[in-house]
Amino acid sequence: MDLITKSYADLPFHKLVTRLIKKHSRNKEDIHSAAVRLVEWDRVHTILDIGCGYGWFEKGLAGPFETVVGVDCLEENREEFLRTARKITGEAVFRKVFLPAPLDLPSGCFDLVVAAYSLYFFPGAIGEMARVLGPEGTLLIITHSEGMLEEGERFFSFSNLKKVIHGFSAENGEAMLRPYFSRITVVDYDNSLEFDRGDGADLAAYIDFKGAFIARDVAPERAKETMLAALEKEGRLSFNKNDRIFVVRK
Repeated sequence: MDLITKSYADLPFHKLVTRLIKKHSRNKEDIHSAAVRLVEWDRVHTILDIGCGYGWFEKGLAGPFETVVGVDCLEENREEFLRTARKITGEAVFRKVFLPAPLDLPSGCFDLVVAAYSLYFFPGAIGEMARVLGPEGTLLIITHSEGMLEEGERFFSFSNLKKVIHGFSAENGEAMLRPYFSRITVVDYDNSLEFDRGDGADLAAYIDFKGAFIARDVAPERAKETMLAALEKEGRLSFNKNDRIFVVRK
């Protein structure tokens, strides 16, 4: 298991950073709310969450749903995902699977398939996601832009980070979906993370959060030292956080 995958096992830290991102986002509508608004919920009874993590997407959904299934490669996420999913369904299921891999699930059985900040790790799973999606179902994807952290490139090159995001990004996602789906709607979520002098602790935590992603490009401690010094000198640092939501149907 690589360092990026392992980094998703620290649930308390991920929840902390989720709050930090909301605090420092220029766009004050969080992307979860923006994505949820795009779903026709009266048609959703069964949900499959691919790369579900600890249940970030399920948190706050109204329900009740017939079934909510989460697929993730980390056993550490099982308990928290199930705790969250059981609030909105009578049948919550967690399956530990290293994707891409065949899903032991019937074809066409889900009304909603979700991949929130995960599909760039396993774009080879798109075919399986299409298979298990019902004929009138919706595939909802949230992903990053390849311009993520571009402002930081005045300090360091993040070419390897871009290779990860290029797996399925705002820029190439539609082309990757076209072989499987005919109706693709894209909704851009324009945002940046803005840190002012005095926000050094939050910036440090955010860099720690991205540490596994950037480690192939620069030592995280070096990145943190450089950017904290720049924040103190300049008084404000801003980082690209433009994401894209795909609403997809067959």
